[in-house]
Parts: sequence; C-alpha cells; structure tokens
Amino acid sequence: MRRRGFMGFLAGMAAATAVPGPIAAQGVEVREGVIGSAEAPLTIIEYFSMTCPHCANFHRDTLPVLKERYIDTGKVRILLRDFPLDRYALFAAVIAHCAGNDRYPTFVDVFLETQQQWMSAPDPLAALKSLGQLGGLTMEQMDACLADEKMIDAVLEMRLEGEQTYNVNSTPSFIIDGKLYAGNNSPEGFAQIIDPLLP
Repeated sequence: MRRRGFMGFLAGMAAATAVPGPIAAQGVEVREGVIGSAEAPLTIIEYFSMTCPHCANFHRDTLPVLKERYIDTGKVRILLRDFPLDRYALFAAVIAHCAGNDRYPTFVDVFLETQQQWMSAPDPLAALKSLGQLGGLTMEQMDACLADEKMIDAVLEMRLEGEQTYNVNSTPSFIIDGKLYAGNNSPEGFAQIIDPLLP
C-alpha cells in the first residue's frame, strides 16, 4: 500500500465523515470487497487476514504493481475475502465492513498499512477504533457492528467458505482460474500465472 493512499484516505474521510445508511449495525451487509471492473476477463480471489504480515506485504509491495498492470487496464479484478486468523483480525474485518461496501477496500488498505502500529499498541482494538474514527466512523457505529452477531458470523462464514470450497488454510491465498496459490508472490510471479489466462 502506498503511503499517499493512506494520506488520501484520511483527506477524503475528513471531507465526508458520515457513513451512509443506519448508524446502528442493522443494514450493514458483509460482502466481499471488489477492486476493478466487473467486466474484467479474469477474477482473482484473495483470502487475507488483517493480522497477517505477508498479507500486508502483498498489499504494500505487490498489489500496486498488479493494479497498474492489470486492474486499472480492465484485465483483472480482485475480490477481497476475509480469512481472520485471530480475534483482532476478526475485529478489524468487522470494523472495515462497518464502513460500508464502497469503503471496505480502503479500510482494508489502511488497516494493513498500519498493521504493525495497531497490533503493537497496548490495546489493539482501541487503536483500530481510533483509525476507524479517522475514517469517519463513530464509536457508537463501531460498537454496534462489533456487537452484531450476524456481522461476525458473516465474516467467519467467508473464512469457512474459503476452507471448504478452496482448501484455504493460510494467508494470503489466491484463487486464480479455480486454482489455489498460497502465499505472497512477486509481481513477476503473478504475471507468469495471469498472462496465459488473459485473452
């Protein structure tokens, strides 16, 4: 993730701090994040955990290159699916979904970019909530989402689907053309997988 992306996120959120829809968790739907056009000929599914350092490395170092080469050019879209490895990854996922589907990918970027800071804080959940506030969420909104069993169950169901459908057991894991590729890779490594699948 680019630092400018984080600063851009903060600037954008400062200009529009209200979350669309109900303030309480009711009405917040947990869905996979989407990066790229629905018309892209190739879809990559990424299963990730907010507390996974290799996931943070992918989003910081590899994803920007893939975005420039494939996503921005309409060749590939990426679906972000939660695969929380621990309770703080679950909390972070719920807070990110609490922001709404449109802003969920941005919250994922910010939480992964700042992963070391909030994970090493004396109270990681409080640090996550502080980031959520910077993104325009109120404490009341985040508390409502974190107390919403349906939201928590939906995130865990996303993980379970990855396990049962694709045999995902580590993060990050990528499903490309129906095949499981576990672990981060270099942009060149991804290119060797992606290029032969493009029309």
